[in-house]
Amino acid sequence: MPRPALRDPAATPLPPARPDAETGAQRLDRTRADLAEFLRLRRERLSPAALGLPAGGRRRTPGLRREEVAALAGVGLAWYTWFEQGRNISVSATFLENLARVLKLDAAERRHLYLLAHQRPPAEPGRTWCTVPPQVRRLMDDLPARPAYVLNLRWDVVAWNAAAERVFGFGAQPAGRRNLLWMLFVAPAMRDLFVDWPAQAPAMLSTFRRDFASASGAPDITELVDELERVAPEFKAWWREHDVHGACMGVRSLRLPALGEVAFEHATLSVDESRHLRLVVYAPAPDEPLAAAFARWLARKPRAGARGSRE
Repeated sequence: MPRPALRDPAATPLPPARPDAETGAQRLDRTRADLAEFLRLRRERLSPAALGLPAGGRRRTPGLRREEVAALAGVGLAWYTWFEQGRNISVSATFLENLARVLKLDAAERRHLYLLAHQRPPAEPGRTWCTVPPQVRRLMDDLPARPAYVLNLRWDVVAWNAAAERVFGFGAQPAGRRNLLWMLFVAPAMRDLFVDWPAQAPAMLSTFRRDFASASGAPDITELVDELERVAPEFKAWWREHDVHGACMGVRSLRLPALGEVAFEHATLSVDESRHLRLVVYAPAPDEPLAAAFARWLARKPRAGARGSRE
């Protein structure tokens, strides 16, 4: 009789297979060689000393042995060997996390491991970043008539173009307060900018709530929320309602000097998924009668004293 497939005790039960569905074994057939090669190469690049293990005697191959990886990952040698060989076994996310830690995988390698093992991609660690790729800055500068800015997970505005400076005045804010959520609820100029602020602000706050959940209690984001609850009554009330809506995209009207109310389409694009950096772009709505006037307003030289630094 064939030997039964080994299974990680922490793995979730497998759903019953549909008659016409590709089985786990069939899926694994397509990637078993890639998984085996990936794990072998990641083992071989690590030295025992890097993980606090004795070097021991002569080694036939560089790096860690399978038994060392298995012990550090908390599984048996036979089970790990079968996994590395691409056998038909089921694994848990807990095991994959332990293995990624032992093999010192970076974020991209960790995701690749999950996909090779036919697991859902892992949740990326919630961290706030302040470095924007140069090509993203060039992209924003190539949009002179489109206000554009980059947000991190905390909603700090970490980069913006000249059009966004004219519209939102990010450069006039102290560096420590250049945060879209803070400006939305605390800065009077931003409150005046958004037409129908009582409807727009809670919708944007709902979008932030999803980022807050992704942050997994990151101290800097928690501190921002705590401070806003102290200084902004509307924020405190809406935050405690726990409303969650869909993606905050569509049409939004802004009240601009010398122009009045202008309707904009706005969209949010991911520019660095692993670092949670997103590009927000505004463009006048297709039927906006003031679109040409808005372009002329942007082209005029800003008044003296206006700040446009993006650092």
